[in-house]
Amino acid sequence: MNSQEIFEFIDESVYEKKGEHLNDLHRAVIEGILKHQKYEEIADEYGCSPGHAKDVGYELLQMLSEVFGELVNKKNLRSVLSRKRGLNVVKNTFGDSNVINICNGSLSNKAQSVTVPQQESNQTHHHIIQKLQQFGLSNQQISEALDLPLEIIESIISFS
Repeated sequence: MNSQEIFEFIDESVYEKKGEHLNDLHRAVIEGILKHQKYEEIADEYGCSPGHAKDVGYELLQMLSEVFGELVNKKNLRSVLSRKRGLNVVKNTFGDSNVINICNGSLSNKAQSVTVPQQESNQTHHHIIQKLQQFGLSNQQISEALDLPLEIIESIISFS
């Protein structure tokens, strides 16, 4: 999942709860937070005053706290997004440039990287799938929740 998709997820969540969309400064603040930038740096990149960026950032974090039903701040935005969307948001620094990698959880990455899961990890995957089935999820729902093709889910179940 790329930065655009994370903005879309947040924007859709905000719109569902608040009836409004993110603006460009909101997006700049979110991106800056994910890059561990200070409000001064965000303001420089966006072209506004640091005070304005900080005010908008504070309001945005308050709004996200309401939308997601838990306290959201600069330090925990990644973990909140991970819980709410099942994302793993990782920041890599290459030289002077920051890159945000947003990917689905490790289960889907492992399962999608091989056509037939290895026996050891297959048992772990099977255990997770069994847990999700205990919550009443169908194989199709598990497939969608884990962002895995239905065939992978069914092969893990039948392979164990």
